[in-house]
Amino acid sequence: MKLSSKARYAIEAMLELAVNSRHPVTLASISVHQGISQSYMEQLFMRLRKAGLIQGARGPGGGYRLGRDAASITVADVVVAVDDHAGADQDSSTRRGEGGPARLLWDDLSRQIFEFLGGITLAQLVTNRESGEGAQHIGHDQRAA
Repeated sequence: MKLSSKARYAIEAMLELAVNSRHPVTLASISVHQGISQSYMEQLFMRLRKAGLIQGARGPGGGYRLGRDAASITVADVVVAVDDHAGADQDSSTRRGEGGPARLLWDDLSRQIFEFLGGITLAQLVTNRESGEGAQHIGHDQRAA
């Protein structure tokens, strides 16, 4: 599994919404903060909204906020929402036994990475960010909690 730039931008945007959960965040501020176009962010947010991960707040002071509690949104949820091929089971050639042992190795590695991302929530990332720790400090016992 390769983490696409779409997925990385979406994860950062979702983290920004989680950190600023007390008020809606505008697409303009997120796009400026990440240094990417607002139209690109709109495309990502359309997918995140469709997946129920975010919701819009209209009117003055409007913007976007998380659609669910940060503790119930995993990094894998975000990746699947924006990346067309993420989370897909092994492709048909592997299921037919084609590709040999190396292909099986890469498919297994991709599955393990996806499972790892499924064990990391936005709430954990916010906590680590506030304490100055990176995601690498999320251990197996912390992810299981």
